[in-house]
Amino acid sequence: MKLTSKGRYAVLALADLARFDNINPVSLRDISLRQGISLDYLEQIFSKLRKKEIVQSIRGTQGGYILKKRAKEIKLTNIFDAVDEKVKTVQCKKESKKGCNGKLTKCLTHNLWDELENHINNFFEEKSLEDLIKKDTNERRI
Repeated sequence: MKLTSKGRYAVLALADLARFDNINPVSLRDISLRQGISLDYLEQIFSKLRKKEIVQSIRGTQGGYILKKRAKEIKLTNIFDAVDEKVKTVQCKKESKKGCNGKLTKCLTHNLWDELENHINNFFEEKSLEDLIKKDTNERRI
């Protein structure tokens, strides 16, 4: 199981945005410089996030992006869905009548990986952007 850079960068960029957007809109350039993410890549990611109404763009000289909802209302699952990131631990489709790898039955370890996938997705469903920001703030104080 592996998250692509698109999913990881979307979470990272939104965590950065959530830390600063209560002051003013945040430019993608600022996020790019702070987080070391290509500006072109951020533009692609934020286009998807805007379409899924996770962020809102503000035009003008003081423009940038703001969160469309409060940070505690945005779950990591919402972010992954917005950027078409799928967390899968098995290659086969769960609803398929066929088993793993095109065979007639599921492989011996299928249920193990399926259960792990459920745990991972539940974890992401429980975690919000606010959780990330609070954890980061608490660790900086120590």
